[in-house]
Amino acid sequence: MFDKLEQIKNDYKLTESELADPANLSDPKKLSQLNRKRVELQNLINLFDELERCQKEINETEVLVTAESDPEMLKLIEDELITKRGKSKVLTEQIELELLPKDINDEKNIIVEIRAGAGGDEAALFASELFRMYVRYSEKNNWKIEVLNSNQNEIGGIKEIIFEITGVNVYKYLKYESGVHRVQRVPETESGGRIHTSTVTVAVLPEAEEIDLKIEPNEIRIDVFRSSGPGGQSVNTTDSAVRITHLPTNITVSCQDQKSQIKNRDKAMAILRSRLLNLRQEEEAKKRGDARRSQIGTGDRSEKIRTYNFPQDRITDHRISFSLHNLPNFMAGNIDEMINKLIETDRLESLKNLD
Repeated sequence: MFDKLEQIKNDYKLTESELADPANLSDPKKLSQLNRKRVELQNLINLFDELERCQKEINETEVLVTAESDPEMLKLIEDELITKRGKSKVLTEQIELELLPKDINDEKNIIVEIRAGAGGDEAALFASELFRMYVRYSEKNNWKIEVLNSNQNEIGGIKEIIFEITGVNVYKYLKYESGVHRVQRVPETESGGRIHTSTVTVAVLPEAEEIDLKIEPNEIRIDVFRSSGPGGQSVNTTDSAVRITHLPTNITVSCQDQKSQIKNRDKAMAILRSRLLNLRQEEEAKKRGDARRSQIGTGDRSEKIRTYNFPQDRITDHRISFSLHNLPNFMAGNIDEMINKLIETDRLESLKNLD
């Protein structure tokens, strides 16, 4: 393991050199990436230094064990040796996890698509609650949310909403949310008190820039129309809404939440690029015969990933067989414990597969 330390130190020096380059100083995005890389490398170097000190202490303690004849002192020294060996094991595992290959999309912003599934109005209401949950979680992390397109019903539920989240490492923390979210509860519209089961699909796509994916003008058809609100009524008198069809794949994207046709077109193109990048990465993963993003789930939208059981006040993630309680707190955006457990499990599974 220590044979990698020299390369890490060289990478750290190179990163510091790049940070001092005037060309990078004038590029905020590049500067932010380099700063994050420097912090990661420095943390790794600190872990190696701590492991080295710990192993030195273990060697010194082992010498004391062989030299000590007093039974009581020997017991104390042996207990200390057990503690230091335990610390060494923890540090080694931390370093191994940090050295795992990073997901190239982790630092990217994301586009999230939430759609009501089975359950009619109840599914639409729960879709709106999931949207608010992600808004509150984003606010806690100082991320910015912008709605790109939405379709509500008459009672305030969401049939579909597409929004962008921008910030630091957004995809890293929310990529595991893709899939089917199932809710079990007595709907407000249910007079008999029966528990209903409804579903909502969530898709989390890493945002694709033009450098990631180039779309030729002859590959798309652009249509404009008047935007509409709940029930289909027109909400403006100009053709500001935009629909873009990618002809080779027949993927269609509509955007109507912006007042400007140009802005709607730009937002629709951003959604289209992200969907196409997601499609390309999934196809490449299938060719390699592996799951595209993680060991705990394929990210398939048809995969049931989580159940929100309101009568039992329980949230269960089926991929890792992990449950939490206090649903109101969870729906208020306090989902960190679940997210961190998913990240931890995924990394540990990745580490096992390296053995």
